[in-house]
Amino acid sequence: MKYLVRDKIFAIGDDYWIEDEQGRHAFLVDGKALRLRDTLELKDPDGQVLITLRQKMFSLRDAMTIERDERPLATVRRKRLSLLRNHYRVTLVEGTELDVSGRILDREFTVEYEGELLAHISRQWFHVRETYAVNVVREDADTALLVAVAVCVIRMAERERGDD
Repeated sequence: MKYLVRDKIFAIGDDYWIEDEQGRHAFLVDGKALRLRDTLELKDPDGQVLITLRQKMFSLRDAMTIERDERPLATVRRKRLSLLRNHYRVTLVEGTELDVSGRILDREFTVEYEGELLAHISRQWFHVRETYAVNVVREDADTALLVAVAVCVIRMAERERGDD
């Protein structure tokens, strides 16, 4: 299932919809303004908070936490940086690790678990530059989590580059 994201510059306080392949609202990304730290909420079309993304305070390395039901679900950190590819590690609270790698700022990257593709994020399916897709390839995958991971790593990469 592909989810379409219109690249609206991830500024705090900006809200935007992520649509499914049929053009229906699937998720609302709600940027929380006037907070001490970077906070985004991923909501369903009815306004129910599914996932909260928060910048981790006082961390030695840039990190964000992913929460569900106000409890930690995962931590996202930059893994390593090379000239052409960004790498992030998503560590879920029970110890599972997801690997995110590719050209994050170009919106061309993957999310994998032990070498198995879970999601592919790409602009290649669109002619409009400001649009990219989160293609969740496993039917049993946690779609909200994978969309949140994509939003999170893009946010972190833009912050590292100095877009904020």
